[in-house]
Amino acid sequence: MKLSIGIVGLPNVGKSTLFNAILKKSPFAPQSGATEGQAGCAKIANYPFTTIEPNVGVVEVPDERLPVLAKIVKTEKIVPAIVEFYDIAGLVKGASKGEGLGNKFLSHIREVAAIVHVVRLFEDDNVIHVANKISPADDMTIVDEELILADLETLSKQKEPKMNATKDELAAYELAQLLKKELNQGKPARMIKFSNEELQLIKPLNLLTLKPVLYVFNVSEKQLENSEETQKIIVKLLNCQIAGNSLAVQQYNNFIIINAKLENEVLALPESEQKEYLKQFNLEDTGLNRLIKKSYELLGLISFLTAGIKEVRAWTIKKGTLAPQAAATIHTDFEKKFIKADIVTYQDFVSCNGWIKVRDQGKVISAGRDYVMKDDDVVEFKVGA
Repeated sequence: MKLSIGIVGLPNVGKSTLFNAILKKSPFAPQSGATEGQAGCAKIANYPFTTIEPNVGVVEVPDERLPVLAKIVKTEKIVPAIVEFYDIAGLVKGASKGEGLGNKFLSHIREVAAIVHVVRLFEDDNVIHVANKISPADDMTIVDEELILADLETLSKQKEPKMNATKDELAAYELAQLLKKELNQGKPARMIKFSNEELQLIKPLNLLTLKPVLYVFNVSEKQLENSEETQKIIVKLLNCQIAGNSLAVQQYNNFIIINAKLENEVLALPESEQKEYLKQFNLEDTGLNRLIKKSYELLGLISFLTAGIKEVRAWTIKKGTLAPQAAATIHTDFEKKFIKADIVTYQDFVSCNGWIKVRDQGKVISAGRDYVMKDDDVVEFKVGA
C-alpha cells in the first residue's frame, strides 16, 4: 500500500524548507542534477509560487524493530515501509476560481491520501507573507474555504437520479445534497459523521475536504524552546476554528510543532549527534520522524513484519485487515491461494531468537482467513501452488 501525503499551505509558510528536510532523510533522493518535479531539492525563495510542479520525496517510516529482526535472522537486507511526500504549490485566496496556481494546486491535492497543512506561526521580517501579516487563524481559514469551494463545485455537477436509478444512486445523491448544505455552512466533509457504507458511496467524488489533515505548525526557535506556551496558543487557535464541533476536536488534535529550518540543520549532523542537538529544545526525536509516524497513524495504518534470510521487511496495511488481504500486499495471488499464516508477536520472536525456538515453545499462532492482523505481528504466509 502506497502512503502519499500532500504538503499544503499558503506561500512562504515553510513548506519547501520542510520538504528539503524530507529529501535529506530520503535514501532515494538524488544528491545532484535533479530538476523540479523530481526527487530533488525544492526551490526556496522569498516570493510566492517558487514551487509550481509538486516535488516528490520518498521517506522510510522509522521502525526500530527491523534491524533487531535482521540481526536475529542474519540478513543484511532491510526493507522498511515508505511514505511519499508531495510538496504542492502554495494556495492563495481565490484558488478555487483559478487565482494563483489554483487549478494546478487542486488537481495535485486530489492525488494524495492525506494532507499535511503547514501553518506559519513564526515571525520573520525577511520572509514576506502573502497577506503581509502573520495570522495563522486567517491562513487556516483560507485553505479550508478554498477546498470547500472546490468541493462545492464538484457537488454542483451531481445530476438528479433518473426514474430507474438504483438504491445506491439515490442514496449517493441524497448524501451529496447533505454535503452541500454542510459545506455551505463552512464545515469540511471530514468533520461530518458518515457510516462506512456512506463513505463508500461518496468515495468516487474524491472530495478534498474529506481527506484527513495533519497540521504542522512551523515555529521559531524561541517558540520551540517555549513549547508549553506555544502549544497553549495552538490549542486556543484550534478551538476557535472548530466552534464546538466534537468530531472536529478529534480531527484538530492531529498536529505537531516543528521548526522547518532546524530540521534541515539537524539532518546535516551525524545521526549520533542529532539527539544531543535536539535535547537543547527538549525534543526526543526529529520533527520529521514525528511527522512520518503521525501521518502513518492519521491514515489508520500499521505494519506487519516478515523476517527471513532473504530480507526483513515492513508491509503497510490498514488497521482491521484480515490475513488473506495482508498476504496480497506481498503478492496479489497470495490472497486467492491463502492457506494459513504462522504468526508470532515481535516480542516473542525476539525473546526466542527466531523461528526455531519460538515454534518449539508453542508461541506461534496458526491463523486462518478471519484473523485480524496486528501491528507487532511477525508472519510467514502459507499459500497453495
